[in-house]
Amino acid sequence: MTFLKPSLAVPAPALDPITVEVIGAALSSIVEETGEALIRASYSTNIKERRDCSTALFDASGNTLCQAEHIPIHLGSFIGIVPHILKLHPTAGMQPGDVFVGNDAYAGGGTHLPDIVLAEPIFIDGAIVAWTVNLAHHSDFADRGHAHIYQEGLRIPPVRLYRAGELNKDVQDLILLNCQVPHERLSDLRAQMAANRVGVQRFQALCAKYGTDVVLAAGEALLDYAERRMRAGIAAIPDGSYRFADVFDNSEIEGTLPLSVEITVRGDAMTLDFDAPDQLRAGINMTHTALQATAYYVVKSVVDPTILPNAGLARPLTVTARAGSVVSCTHPAAVNGRVQTCQRVADLILGALAQAVPHKVTACSNSACTVATFIGQRKDTGAIWVYLETMGGGSGARHNKDGLDGVHVHVTNTSNLPIEALETEYPLTLLRYELVDGSGGVGRYRGGLGLRRVYRADEDCRVRVDVSRLQSRSWGLDGGGAGGHGGVECGPGVVRVRDSLTLKAGQWFAVVSPGAGGYGAPAERDRAAVTLDIAEGVIDLPTAREIYGY
Repeated sequence: MTFLKPSLAVPAPALDPITVEVIGAALSSIVEETGEALIRASYSTNIKERRDCSTALFDASGNTLCQAEHIPIHLGSFIGIVPHILKLHPTAGMQPGDVFVGNDAYAGGGTHLPDIVLAEPIFIDGAIVAWTVNLAHHSDFADRGHAHIYQEGLRIPPVRLYRAGELNKDVQDLILLNCQVPHERLSDLRAQMAANRVGVQRFQALCAKYGTDVVLAAGEALLDYAERRMRAGIAAIPDGSYRFADVFDNSEIEGTLPLSVEITVRGDAMTLDFDAPDQLRAGINMTHTALQATAYYVVKSVVDPTILPNAGLARPLTVTARAGSVVSCTHPAAVNGRVQTCQRVADLILGALAQAVPHKVTACSNSACTVATFIGQRKDTGAIWVYLETMGGGSGARHNKDGLDGVHVHVTNTSNLPIEALETEYPLTLLRYELVDGSGGVGRYRGGLGLRRVYRADEDCRVRVDVSRLQSRSWGLDGGGAGGHGGVECGPGVVRVRDSLTLKAGQWFAVVSPGAGGYGAPAERDRAAVTLDIAEGVIDLPTAREIYGY
């Protein structure tokens, strides 16, 4: 993706730094408010409780002005949608109230099909000045195969869902007919529309207050500012080439896949070159925009987490990978589980940068997005129900602190669903919800612990489970130990075929998310911290004696 600076129709007005800062804060406020509107108006558990959604503003050319602090991987869908719209639909034919919907990974700028994007141009005085865009993960496309994209759900290129404020019901009906839980999809699409309305109104109000030319010029200045800060941060990293390799494994594939990255720093620019096997007949392939979004997030978090999340930060970065590989797939590769690979790629980048700036990175986190997707049919009504849950795991230890336990890391950033919400809405009971003792890597600072969630089916259902680090383990830094494995545990009578399970009412199974790596030599851990670890069950006495010399 090439990020272009928008050109203004008139000379840019003179701007002072205070005005730019105020408008930048206003743009951040707009995307955060639209995000809250989406979450509060949504119907599905995945959005209203787990907050699996994102919002953003773009300039008229499709460059990111600001993204809400929701889910980094969603940038991969955002940076492709507006250019696709502009390629397919002449701006001369657009009107206020037009809203485009899309999700396709190849013809729609998306990264996987459940992430449906709504994009709406913002008009002032008859001209498009910006776009408000939001994405919601629609947990509907269950019971699908993942050999190629055609098995994974309904592919939607960017088409008008609304024309001049009027619903294109034919398009909506086509989408809903291909959904297993259409009432949820309709309600969530309406919530997305409500969020876009907020985005349009707030941006227009901002232009009315400061003047459209000033707001657009400030937007361009903010892109330049993000670029300058990113270049300054990169320049502080020692020049050189840093290579790191790891393997990827999960329940969808046999064996492991070798992945590697070589990061080259030259002055104030950085190149990230990835190597991976050919794309697979499995859902773990990443589109190139997903690779870009992952790289931008990780480099920003290391270089300077306070850099504004806009297109300017990407200008000093070059992200390359062989087309047709697992990390930069081509049509018709399946992509539903692409976030699994994104998580491993994120830790690859950290492993490479640890060689240059070790105190700015963490040890390896759980490198996974542990997912359980349930589907069943209600006994009383016959209605199909679908529930998707992602679980946190351990986050990597830092050079001066322990890692966090049971949290989502890197590009996912959703929440662990509360037990009450799960059991209220679905015929499931959570028998256990606990941290996995001993799953954090040992070290001067220990890695975060993984989670175990034990589910009992109260009605017959099927489950698809994505778990990683089944064979590999999250690595430590500077002598720190590796984190614990992920896994699936099945109760009596549960039928499991690779990543799919069939449960009868009363049967149970458990999902275990991986732990994270430790940082530093275990012998250097504070004695009081070891005593507390023992008391809290984080480690057992043999580990304390043999590893920590307690």
